[in-house]
Amino acid sequence: MTKRLLLLVLMIVLSLGLTAQQRLTGRMDSMQHVSEVVVTSKLVFREVIPSQKLNGEELERLSAQSVADALRYFSGVQLKDYGGVGGVKTVDVRSMGTNHLAVSYDGIVLGNAQNGQIDLGQFSLDNVEEVTLYNGQKSAIFQPASDFASASSVYIRTRTPRFEVGKNQNLKAKLKYGASDLLRVSALYEQRFSPDLSLGVNGEWLTASGKYHFRYRRKNLDGTTAWDTTAVRQNGDIHAERLEANLHGLLTQGAWQLKGYVYNSARGIPGAIVNNVWSRGERQQDLNTFIQGHLQKSIGERFSTQWLMKYAYYDTHYVNRDTTRLPVDNRYKQQEAYLSTSNVVELLPGWSASVSYDLRWNYLSADTYRFAFPTRWTHMLSAATAVDYRHVKVQGSVVGTWINDHRRDRQDTKHVSRLTPALFANIYPLRRGRWLSFRAYVKQSFRMPTFNDLYYTEIGNANLRPERATQWDVGLVLSRHFTRGRITEVSLHADAYYNKVTDKIIAYPKGQQFRWTMLNLGKVDIRGVDVVASVSGRVCRDVIATLRAQYTFQRAIDVTDSRKPYYRDQIPYIPRHSGSLIVGLDWRGLSLNYSFLYTGERWNEQENTAYNHMQPWYTSDLAANYRWQWRGHTVGLTAELNNLLNQQYDVILNYPMPGRNAAVGLTFEL
Repeated sequence: MTKRLLLLVLMIVLSLGLTAQQRLTGRMDSMQHVSEVVVTSKLVFREVIPSQKLNGEELERLSAQSVADALRYFSGVQLKDYGGVGGVKTVDVRSMGTNHLAVSYDGIVLGNAQNGQIDLGQFSLDNVEEVTLYNGQKSAIFQPASDFASASSVYIRTRTPRFEVGKNQNLKAKLKYGASDLLRVSALYEQRFSPDLSLGVNGEWLTASGKYHFRYRRKNLDGTTAWDTTAVRQNGDIHAERLEANLHGLLTQGAWQLKGYVYNSARGIPGAIVNNVWSRGERQQDLNTFIQGHLQKSIGERFSTQWLMKYAYYDTHYVNRDTTRLPVDNRYKQQEAYLSTSNVVELLPGWSASVSYDLRWNYLSADTYRFAFPTRWTHMLSAATAVDYRHVKVQGSVVGTWINDHRRDRQDTKHVSRLTPALFANIYPLRRGRWLSFRAYVKQSFRMPTFNDLYYTEIGNANLRPERATQWDVGLVLSRHFTRGRITEVSLHADAYYNKVTDKIIAYPKGQQFRWTMLNLGKVDIRGVDVVASVSGRVCRDVIATLRAQYTFQRAIDVTDSRKPYYRDQIPYIPRHSGSLIVGLDWRGLSLNYSFLYTGERWNEQENTAYNHMQPWYTSDLAANYRWQWRGHTVGLTAELNNLLNQQYDVILNYPMPGRNAAVGLTFEL
């Protein structure tokens, strides 16, 4: 019933748009010239801590399939990738853990109360205009209370329709074919009904066998080869469809948006390569749907308000037919409702304050034996203030969180409340210009254990305490633009940070990718350095070059118990050294891009022994894109060669990644 209701709502959104078009067609002349309307508010955003961003053009350059692939090029980010097009992809920022990262999709945080894992592989870049990463939090006080609460945030902003003068429709189609029998077809249609109302519809169809050759080698402790074989990755196929519709509207001193989203997929779970088992019988089907709305309105020059709403329904069907295990056939249904209001007022020139309130409801049901049927009510109230005076920007906030968990099987209720403050500062020491700045922040946050952490049959622990985290950061930014000479822009971001996590909960696969084994490390001490540098300029008259490099050092050690053999050892899967390099060249309609990723040595267990050691790995990718005009339309041809040197590596132990692979694509715009 719920699935039918959501699909009906999506159809209503589309039909309303078509009805509005018919009403307006009769009143519109054959040609109208309407200038682009931009809604701005001086209260909306005062950036204190600069972010890392990749915009639409930069995303198109990279040989990235999804948002997760793009995030690999940010400093301090570690991607957990289980291999292939359909493999689960999650992100860990500054060793805090995946659950401390908030992922916002067009202004509203994506939720997964079941396991806290947001699979970023399901979000395509075809309709994404910008991906932004904030450490600490987004440095704006006009935002929902939940945005203040996370340790770090990723903001995914989808495309807003833009139209040339005299044009009311846009159509863009993409076709891509590549290794592992990958076939991706997507289309974007945009319609302007009036200067104040537009519609965008984006759909995508994806299929892939997920098969690729890999070389599997393991060595004994004395350095001799235990085994060395070449095989084909099995059961990694995926078939997925995604449909997204957006209505955008403008108001006097405001704007609104209504979004409907449906993602349906069926995939195999290849599993770990252990005990000479090369193929598994695990399958998973997902139906993720949500509808959300956003309204922002300014009243006068000093007050702005924002309202957000969302309803989401997730249906997961997991099947395991391995003959060596008991058969499993379970269905999990998750629901979420969300309502938020944010209000900001300018008290004095350069001084503003805000109050936000969020209400979130989560419910999980399943057909498993002795399931808890948990319900969670989350209330968040935030108060924040920001001062922008001459050479100083300061922002402070405090968030109160009240959580009530109720499990139906035992009629038991659990109450949790926390107060988490944060303070950010940015100083511009030079009298003229703001090309040099120094920044610092301190922030406390926590993350509630997920439903799986607490209530999963035979694995969950209802007595788990929330993870608590404290973050310190100091850094500098140097950014210059030049109007003369070959170099047009230079920037450098450098940060040193210290994170302390208490009651840390670690989750990683145990034989089966869908199920997790829980491990509480207790206390983790994280010290690190992030450096991002970029330069762009003209090599000659028609050739533009860009270079972006990032380096991360992380020392994330377990400091729980000095009596344990792994005391002060690096925590699993966190490299001490990692980095990336992106080089781009543009010549008229041709763009060339080279990207390099490096991840240093890691350990796959708590003890940093030779047996648990994982070798460093690196990949090189090449991409070329050529665009030209054909009969008044834009045509684009792309070619990619990934993992150029055919590096054989695992991001997660026993989950081999693809070797050298290629893809070609065609784009048509009218």
